[in-house]
Amino acid sequence: MDMAQAGAFLAVAEELHFGRAADRLHVSQPRVSRLVAALEREIGGKLFNRTSRRVALTPLGQQFHTQLTCGYAQMQAALAEARTAARGITGALRIGCTITTGGPALARLVDKFSARHPGCEVTLHQLGIWEPYRDLRRGEVDVVVNWLAVDEPDLTAGPVIEYRDRVLAVGRTHRLADRKSVSAEELADEKAHEWPPGFPPALGDAIIPRCTPSGRPIPRIHISLSSVEDAVTQIARGQIVHPHMAGIPLLRRSDIMLIPIRDLPSMPLGMIWCTALKTPASAPSQPPPNPSTYRRATAPAATQRHNPNDQPAKAMQFLAA
Repeated sequence: MDMAQAGAFLAVAEELHFGRAADRLHVSQPRVSRLVAALEREIGGKLFNRTSRRVALTPLGQQFHTQLTCGYAQMQAALAEARTAARGITGALRIGCTITTGGPALARLVDKFSARHPGCEVTLHQLGIWEPYRDLRRGEVDVVVNWLAVDEPDLTAGPVIEYRDRVLAVGRTHRLADRKSVSAEELADEKAHEWPPGFPPALGDAIIPRCTPSGRPIPRIHISLSSVEDAVTQIARGQIVHPHMAGIPLLRRSDIMLIPIRDLPSMPLGMIWCTALKTPASAPSQPPPNPSTYRRATAPAATQRHNPNDQPAKAMQFLAA
């Protein structure tokens, strides 16, 4: 007796109808009849009495049903556990994030992944804020969680984890500090900072737009920024203003005010990986709301390389999708 025969017998025994049993098993009625007939030949006796109007278990069928039910359930459970173990994700998954992109959304995603794949060790790595993709390209992390403003030929922007509203960080004594909200048009009358060399251009232009919605240029000044703390100090002193995303702990200071920007789109936070990881089975990318600013990057097949942590990285992509 095989699993197909046992399943067909139990379905007919519970439905007492070959047609309904076939529907339940998603097979044809003749196949169910053949499976039951083969089982009866193997046992050497009739399991069902069949008429044109009804199907009923014979005494032998009733005894066999009682004995088989428990064993079949145990076999199904064993098969399910074996399949789960075979599909299980093991190994290590290294997730990179910056000081501005870690937080509750990433923590929830990691908790969900770890609960589903307990055999995979997840580690978080803090990335340099001025070069957020460097460790990804070096193979030191498998996935980066960052703002999805990606225009890099070797990187793919994947699923969105959350969207963050936009705020303007200004010093406490700044002229806009008491405002309930500001318009992006007002950025043309202020000074923002220019990004350090090596900072991704598309990401920089998404955080600090080049122009206001009406086309007025937003001034950027060159200042020495050896660290992100230098930029925060310049904001607090009133030397610059800084459009950024809400919920950044680094900007929650008594000498800095965070004012909602009412007419800039929310910024998507999500996963980025090397395009070499993308296969037809990978999670589909989700384009952010402004395709003119953010787009999903692709790369020719010639640039693709094998990553030893493809399996957990792809699993994380599916989980976030």
